[in-house]
Amino acid sequence: MAYESAPRRIALIVVLTLVQSGIPPAIIWVGKTLVDSVVAGAVPAVRRFILLEVLLVLSLFVVQRSTMFLRQRLGAKLGHDVNVKILEKALTLDLTDFETPAFYDQLTRARREASSRPMLVVTETLDIGRSILTLSGYAVLLFSYSPLACLALAIASVPATLAERYFGKLAFRMRNWRSPDTRRLMYLERVMASDDHAKEVKILGVGSLLLERYKTLGARIIEEDAALLGRRTRWGTLLSLLATGVYYGVYATMVFAATEGAITLGEMTLYAAAFRQGQQSFESVLTTLGGMHEHALYLSNLFGYLDRAVTTGRGVTVPVASTVEPQVGLSLQAVSFRYPGAQSFAVRNLSLDVPPGKSLALVGFNGAGKSTLVKLILGLYVPTEGHVLLNGREVSSIPEVDRAKEFAVVFQDFSRYQLTVRENVGFGEPARLSDDPHLEDAALKGGARELLSRLPGRLDSQLGKWFDEGAELSGGEWQSIALSRAFARDKAPILILDEPTAALDAQAEATLFERFVELTKGRTSILISHRFPTVRRADHIVVLDRGEVRERGTHEELVASGGVYAQLFQLQRDGYL
Repeated sequence: MAYESAPRRIALIVVLTLVQSGIPPAIIWVGKTLVDSVVAGAVPAVRRFILLEVLLVLSLFVVQRSTMFLRQRLGAKLGHDVNVKILEKALTLDLTDFETPAFYDQLTRARREASSRPMLVVTETLDIGRSILTLSGYAVLLFSYSPLACLALAIASVPATLAERYFGKLAFRMRNWRSPDTRRLMYLERVMASDDHAKEVKILGVGSLLLERYKTLGARIIEEDAALLGRRTRWGTLLSLLATGVYYGVYATMVFAATEGAITLGEMTLYAAAFRQGQQSFESVLTTLGGMHEHALYLSNLFGYLDRAVTTGRGVTVPVASTVEPQVGLSLQAVSFRYPGAQSFAVRNLSLDVPPGKSLALVGFNGAGKSTLVKLILGLYVPTEGHVLLNGREVSSIPEVDRAKEFAVVFQDFSRYQLTVRENVGFGEPARLSDDPHLEDAALKGGARELLSRLPGRLDSQLGKWFDEGAELSGGEWQSIALSRAFARDKAPILILDEPTAALDAQAEATLFERFVELTKGRTSILISHRFPTVRRADHIVVLDRGEVRERGTHEELVASGGVYAQLFQLQRDGYL
């Protein structure tokens, strides 16, 4: 992944790492020769070796600084690219993935440290290589003194490394186990510090309650981390002292050997430095390997998310003959859908047809399955049973890019993009973001023309309060923007409006009612609404109850039948008397 992000940069880092690995052994060898030259009184040699040591130290400094610079540049690029991969994957997942807590736990684990952890894997892999090469140089220098010293160097560092590996695994398990708590903290932060919730938090007076809950949860996490850190520090200190004791034991033998004349003072300096720095390099290798184990556990989260399969499986399908030719229009055949883990069906054995150019209104109590049915029609959900066909093709089998071209939609919980008017409306037809006449026409159809005329930058005005110079809109104004976005996609043959007038004022609602037939002319339209002045204009009306079709027909037929629809219509009509 690092090579894909910046191939030249990673190649330079590898070369500099190789150079850096050979300089420390060279420095201590020069130091040994320098000491022996001082003892021998060889002044010219002393000058040469001082100059050589200075050059080596300067070279090491330049190489280290250059490597650090390149690593920081690579880290920024790699962290960004990993986040891009995470977001690219998110765009391929099904809507049902985003509606399960387990998915959000996995996403939280993947995104956590995504900007830093992959780079740590790269740098520490290179550090291991550098330390091993450097250690090899020290071992060659030290082996001539005592093979047992080399063995002691290796053994002394093993316990501390095994302990680090053990505690790294515990830390990883703890972070994974409490992913839901981490998400709760993030959610509480958002509730207390975002414009979505600010007014209600203030009016309800629950700010102190939420803050106390945040503090309690955060304190618990801190205590858990502190307990683990305490154990990790105690064992790490104890085992590091063991390694230090071994070092000074070997160092003492070198001092006595130099005192007795078995080795020269320069050789003692060489062996002591080689042993000490070799031990540090060996500890570095083992510690880094322990850290790499922890990194590998983290990366298992990242790649587990990136390898997450897109749901393509279907439940049992029950083909049922349609009342129209399956090659044209929208047809639902014995469709049933049950949310993952749910016991009951949200939609049950539902069949209906919407011929091209006709309008269908869905009516029913809250929770009747209307919005779920819309998501099935859009291919966002795959039926547990049955078929949703668009011009004879399973909707969910149509590639997402092609499927999106078939529908223009306003959801009940539509998005309020903290972007410009141009983008808020133009996202309905991204290819025409620069087509001002088209966007203004969409704003007219959606009821946002007056709003557009009041904004100083018109189409290029910033909306929302997240960024500077943004204009905050009322709920009805945001809904008119959402409607305009749907009408911007004027080439889509199917228009779906889920409660399109819920936030509009009476005048805007009346205008939309009057123009509903004109706005939907020539297009297949599906309308969900509790407002009967709109519903009655539909060619066909379906009343849903607990996911099943309770009644169907025209407005006049349903009123005359005296059923649920007639009761709802009478209740609403009486409310205006």
